[in-house]
Amino acid sequence: MGWWPFTKRRHEEVNDSPHVKGARMWLQDLREICERNYQNPSAGQSLVREIQVEWTDANRRGDLDDSLKQGLDRRAFRLLRADDEEWLGWLDNEGFWEPGWKGGFDTE
Repeated sequence: MGWWPFTKRRHEEVNDSPHVKGARMWLQDLREICERNYQNPSAGQSLVREIQVEWTDANRRGDLDDSLKQGLDRRAFRLLRADDEEWLGWLDNEGFWEPGWKGGFDTE
């Protein structure tokens, strides 16, 4: 009797992960890493590579939407290719850290 409300759930239906990061959390984590290393871009870039591996793994597991991954990858690309001056420019660019950023260098 499948309609009975007290039946055991199948294992596939139970999500073992109580918390899945959303767009704002991934962006916040990326921004915190960069801002902690604003004076040392090379160390910040190394940490950007590490978190990029994390969100790639999350995407493979299905915890991260493809469009969000693409947005994070666009940001990582800019940060990883930046020299010291560009690094600070990206950190100060508020539009860069907003969900939905498409890849331009917006000046406010």
